[in-house]
Amino acid sequence: MKKVVLGFSGGLDTSYCVKYLTEEKGYEVHSIIVNTGGFTKEELEETEKRAYKLGVKTHKTVDAVKSYYDKVIKYLIFGNVLKNNTYPLSVSAERMSQALAIADYVKEVGADAVAHGSTGAGNDQVRFDMIFHIMIPGVEIITPIRDLKLSREEEISYLKSKGVQMNFDKAVYSINKGIWGTSVGGKETLTSNGFLPEEAWPTQLTKHDASSVKLVFDKGELKGVDDKTFAHPAEAIQYLQTLAGPYAIGRDIHVGDTIIGIKGRVGFEAAAPMVILKAHHALEKHVLTKWQLSWKDQLAQFYGNWLHEGQILDPVMRDIEAFLEHAQQHVSGEVYVTLQPYRFQVTGIQSPYDLMSSKFGKYGEMNSGWSGEDVRGFSKIFGNQTMIWHQISESTK
Repeated sequence: MKKVVLGFSGGLDTSYCVKYLTEEKGYEVHSIIVNTGGFTKEELEETEKRAYKLGVKTHKTVDAVKSYYDKVIKYLIFGNVLKNNTYPLSVSAERMSQALAIADYVKEVGADAVAHGSTGAGNDQVRFDMIFHIMIPGVEIITPIRDLKLSREEEISYLKSKGVQMNFDKAVYSINKGIWGTSVGGKETLTSNGFLPEEAWPTQLTKHDASSVKLVFDKGELKGVDDKTFAHPAEAIQYLQTLAGPYAIGRDIHVGDTIIGIKGRVGFEAAAPMVILKAHHALEKHVLTKWQLSWKDQLAQFYGNWLHEGQILDPVMRDIEAFLEHAQQHVSGEVYVTLQPYRFQVTGIQSPYDLMSSKFGKYGEMNSGWSGEDVRGFSKIFGNQTMIWHQISESTK
């Protein structure tokens, strides 16, 4: 009997895939769920029970939270990556970790095929397919929902005919949760106008009084929050989320270009990621030179866009990661943030590498490293070529 590895979430699409692949195609199905921070222990156990009840041969749960941070999130922080200056790549980034883990499992079980529940309308189909083509070339890719062009109603009808009992009621809002943020889709995001209502957000506002928090960075990585230190930065992110999430911070709607060429809107909430990115950027502005900041911005923008489009395995990504990592050598210190309902404010930093040192001068007030004559000469030389251009232009009119 042929084996197929199925990326399984326990939802309608992947539940259909299990029944279709086992009963219609005769495959031995080995399901796998890759947790990138969006599932509780209880939810993972329930998903495993559901997989076996549907008829899989084996089911595997992979805890990819720390590896997801090490291979992806770390560089998104180093680059202060916000797609279209808005979105911290909450979902698109985690798909890379999931696809890579699924490909590894295909090799582990010696499967003949790999399957996922993507439709033909979104980005995920490209991300998964591309990773599989690169990592497990020659392995057949099966996508029943996409290939059969199934409607939700057709999937439900099929599963009911097989005696499957599950909650078939479609949630008003589709939610995808991970350590680097939660996406929220609903009727308001299907058009170009409209914001998600309060009840649509998974994390509700429960804290109203402002509070202060200290973020401790070591070479660009979050290692401490207030008086707590963490063995791994992923743990620091999760802890910060418990502090910032109840303030309903980090809510927005992202408008972007999909890989397949259409534009789309999606809501998201990302309290900890947004606080971390802005705090990290504030620290960098104090400790990096202007050209380090300039080149980081350019490379990070490309890195985020290329990651969004599923190209994490392109060797240029390793080159950019090397630059980003090297640029973090002095990005150490403390960043102070005030949390308030729906917003936050970075109030300052302390770092031994702070370039804003009074011994070199105070901006707008006085200097101690040069004279007025030095500045006169510098200003003349610095604008010399532009002065020549203007004089030549005037003389040739």
